[in-house]
Amino acid sequence: MSETKPARILVVDDDVDGLAVLKTRLVHAGYDVETAESAEKALARLKAFGPDMIVTDVRMGGMTGLDLLTRVKTSMPSVEVVVMTAHDDMQTAVTAMKSGAFDFLVKPVDPKALVRLAERFAKERELVVEDGGATEVDTGRRGIMVGRDPHMIEIYKTIGVLATTRATVLIRGETGTGKEVIARAIHENSEHAGEPFIAVNCTALTDTLLESELFGHVKGAFTGAAGARKGYFELAGQGTIFLDEIGDTSGDFQTKLLRVLQEKRFYPVGGEEPRTTKARVIAATHQPIERLIEDGRFREDLYFRLKVVEIHVPALRDRKGDIEILATAMLGRIREETHRDVRRISDDAMARLTSYEWPGNVRELENSLLRAAIVARGTVIGPDHLVLEDNHQRSTDLRLASVVRRHVRTVLDRAGGDTAAAAGLLGISEDEVARHRAEAGD
Repeated sequence: MSETKPARILVVDDDVDGLAVLKTRLVHAGYDVETAESAEKALARLKAFGPDMIVTDVRMGGMTGLDLLTRVKTSMPSVEVVVMTAHDDMQTAVTAMKSGAFDFLVKPVDPKALVRLAERFAKERELVVEDGGATEVDTGRRGIMVGRDPHMIEIYKTIGVLATTRATVLIRGETGTGKEVIARAIHENSEHAGEPFIAVNCTALTDTLLESELFGHVKGAFTGAAGARKGYFELAGQGTIFLDEIGDTSGDFQTKLLRVLQEKRFYPVGGEEPRTTKARVIAATHQPIERLIEDGRFREDLYFRLKVVEIHVPALRDRKGDIEILATAMLGRIREETHRDVRRISDDAMARLTSYEWPGNVRELENSLLRAAIVARGTVIGPDHLVLEDNHQRSTDLRLASVVRRHVRTVLDRAGGDTAAAAGLLGISEDEVARHRAEAGD
């Protein structure tokens, strides 16, 4: 086998000093590197340099990095593009991944992280070369979501990838973490964004009403069914059905939902003629699905049908670095909705927000800020305007199961979220780590 040549990387950024640092680290790691101070200069060097990968900033004078990404993927689709930006909003990451970016980095970029990404690219490139260059990629065609936490950045990138497919998605996380916001973002960034997005809270309806809402019913199907009615699966067209708290549904309903996912067909309540659906299903739960399966309360085959792609949403207490930018973004929206001239949060109040454990997660944070904005008489929210529970009351849970869950979560964090590595450190099986992780809502 001939030796693979070092990957050629073109780094594009109008920050000359930062450009030099990244080039130095990549050259030291063994890569063939050139730089450009603008997207226009990068385009001019493409043919002569022939890069395997481009690493580009988003916001530069003139053409943006996203424009460069689009031009490169059109003219040289085999060239991978990594987008980096200090503006870490969800939409930038989603747009980049939808447009075919290899990855997304938040500035200031850790040079070590960029080298690790380049190594991953080089390994994948080597596998493609060994396979004769043949690859196949299967692509089908409102709330507050901001943050710099690495877990959230990964979620933004996943949203961008999922927006280009029709894959079924299972979103897991504690109550109030923003699971529906993520589902809406997937839908609204897809090519079927013009079709309906229908959210259904599975815990708010009885089995009969839930089935009627989703599948429709014929006249006389049950008491009160004075006429026939179409269900959401029929009304959604090629849009999205979001099934919130799917873990709380009955076995009978799960069987019927499994048939819809497998066959794209369903029967209205009381009906004998099947109907078809093209709707996409995104489900969510805060329940430990693995335990429900063990207890016989959730169908394992349905679980695997739903989790084609699985997203774990971190609790707010596990991404406290995002609280300040979340609160600031929320305050702007609250000011518009309430017409209260509350413009900032005092340092003391922000300290209270960042030290609080937020059992209700993002939803509780927004509700707390809404109340504070209403009761504040001036333009600043102070600590006295915040009504928060005593953290000490919740931190004294000394039950063995709770202590074990906290310890497993600590080891998982140390292992960078790697279940296998955490299992090795703890001396237990990966399944046990996954169970404790699910029970903790991670």
